[in-house]
Amino acid sequence: MPDTPDSELSYGTPAPGALPALRRRVRAVLIATQILGGLGIATGVALAAVLAKEVSGTEALSGLASTATVAGPALLAMPLAALMSARGRRAGLVLAYLLGALGAGVAVLGAVVDSFPLLLVGLVGFGAGSSANLAARFAAADLEEADRRARAISMVVWATTIGAVLGPNIAAPAGESVTGLGIPATAGPFVWAAGVFVIAAAVVALLLRPDPLLTARALADAEAPGRPPENRSLRAGMRAVRESAPARLALVTVAVSHTAMVSIMSMTPVALDHHGAGIQLIGLVISGHIAGMYAFSPVMGWLSDRLGRRAVIGLAAGLIALAALLAGTAGPSHGQTALGLFVLGLGWSAGLVSGSALLTDSVPQAQRAAAQGLSDFVMNTAAGVGGLAAGLVVAQAGYGPLNAIAACLLLPMAALALRSTTRAT
Repeated sequence: MPDTPDSELSYGTPAPGALPALRRRVRAVLIATQILGGLGIATGVALAAVLAKEVSGTEALSGLASTATVAGPALLAMPLAALMSARGRRAGLVLAYLLGALGAGVAVLGAVVDSFPLLLVGLVGFGAGSSANLAARFAAADLEEADRRARAISMVVWATTIGAVLGPNIAAPAGESVTGLGIPATAGPFVWAAGVFVIAAAVVALLLRPDPLLTARALADAEAPGRPPENRSLRAGMRAVRESAPARLALVTVAVSHTAMVSIMSMTPVALDHHGAGIQLIGLVISGHIAGMYAFSPVMGWLSDRLGRRAVIGLAAGLIALAALLAGTAGPSHGQTALGLFVLGLGWSAGLVSGSALLTDSVPQAQRAAAQGLSDFVMNTAAGVGGLAAGLVVAQAGYGPLNAIAACLLLPMAALALRSTTRAT
């Protein structure tokens, strides 16, 4: 179908026969940008802590690099949701990718002038690039029928696997490519990341037309002509979540799954190192974890559409609890730790896909973008706090107690799931 300017969507809607092709086009564009975005993020993150150590001159401050990159998506989530509510997905995604590129550039500047505060500011902006990858999963669901939303979300999540795997592997050549320019080799990946984010923004700006969110609204308006305009503000989105038990369950599921995953995963290299694992083995364990997170997301999407969102939320709780048990009791058994981290990735995938689909199902069309932004804000904020607290817990009590605490986080999620299921029946 020909491109339709977003401003004209209120005057006409795509013909029903054109919707399947439009859905395929939206998925293809989002998958392409997920690969690019994942590549940019993984390329930079691979050496963020090392760069922070070089610029700050101490290992004690290197951990702030990961905190800064997590802070970016948390700070941008609600403003991005407001922009998408008003202007559509394309405007929000383009802005997020461009902010990621700008942040990467500032990080490089911080490295060149040897300014740690400037580097941290840049890393916050760089982290904003991952906001686009998070928001893209909801864009994939805008035009999908209810019984296929989870699969659409999962395919976009799955596409991140390609970039996440390739990114760390090109960090070395990225570093070598800038050494003749007076830029530290550890800042090279951020130069490349900035370029990748710009390309992703261009792909969205040129090809994500018509805008899926605005098109979905036009279709909803066509089904109910004469209906008064609905409130699309952030406050209305928060109220919609507060008033819907399934939406509250979805919000808690995504936040708890992400927080438990970040808390355990971030401290696993420390635990492995304590038990004599080398850098190569630690890398393999984390690679297996990432495979669990992304590679099997289409399976989680299929299960969510076939068995229901609540069933997969229960699966997520069970998998994360099992992962905490395996990792927390592994001790010097590196194989058991690796298995625990792989299962943890599966649990995260189940929680993210099913929770995101349930949230989209449970909130009216007009308030979805705002509610989805709230979900990403809560998810990233909780994970940021969890990541900081995890280091304190391990320092004071150990890796085993950290896993036990992460498992306890599942209790409110399980309680809401049981309550929601009881009400549904």
